[in-house]
Amino acid sequence: MPFHFDRKPALVAYVTCGDPDLVTTKEVILAAIGAGASVIELGVPFSDPVADGPVIQRASERALKRGTSLEQVLTLAAEIREHSQSAGLVVFSYLNPILRMGLSKFCHVARAAGIDGTLITDLPIEESQDYIHEARKNDLATIFLAAPTSTDQRLKRIAEVSSGFVYAISRTGVTGARTEMTNDAKDLVRRIRRFSKMPIAVGFGISTPAQFAGVGKFAEAAVVGSAIVHAIEQHKGREAAAVAEFIRQLTAGSRQTSAVSSRSPR
Repeated sequence: MPFHFDRKPALVAYVTCGDPDLVTTKEVILAAIGAGASVIELGVPFSDPVADGPVIQRASERALKRGTSLEQVLTLAAEIREHSQSAGLVVFSYLNPILRMGLSKFCHVARAAGIDGTLITDLPIEESQDYIHEARKNDLATIFLAAPTSTDQRLKRIAEVSSGFVYAISRTGVTGARTEMTNDAKDLVRRIRRFSKMPIAVGFGISTPAQFAGVGKFAEAAVVGSAIVHAIEQHKGREAAAVAEFIRQLTAGSRQTSAVSSRSPR
């Protein structure tokens, strides 16, 4: 699967598609890729985003008022792919919009649009057999969430059905920027490594350069969502520039550290 985490940590950037509109979303995504994002999570707006905090909830409401649909998100993905072949593209959605389209149709159209993988936030692994079958038939990575509360047995199962990378939730609760990160993320990554050699991306709450660099000490990638969506919300008319600037600031410290490390004698 084309998820290239050659920097540590690589940046997985989440964007709510259609907020404030699809044209701006495209500009934001291309700016994020240009600023160094390795993977883009294309958030499909949903009316009841139970896993998301207030920032992404507001973004979903705005996008839905614009009439943004899963079909439009997939069309956007194809447009993004025309401009960038290097970045990984992941559809980040709740299950309902996918079921409305039809699971088989969704997987086929997603792959044709250049999507590399899918993450369905509210689909438990116990009920994922049909999804995994259709996704693998269409060469789509199946990305699942692992939480600090997951048992070792569940982590083992998640590792078995995941492909591309494993998404480790840094803490319990909903999405949203936090001033501090707990030790839960590091402990969870250590536990996942017992069952999988796949790259691990840590998300939920990462919003500062120190947090971003800190994740790079124990995981391959950091997922940043609410902080990016907040930047879009706060900078009307210059959303793409604001996101690119935020990403450059977020990753500057870890990039410098990586450069120094690569020049150090071995």
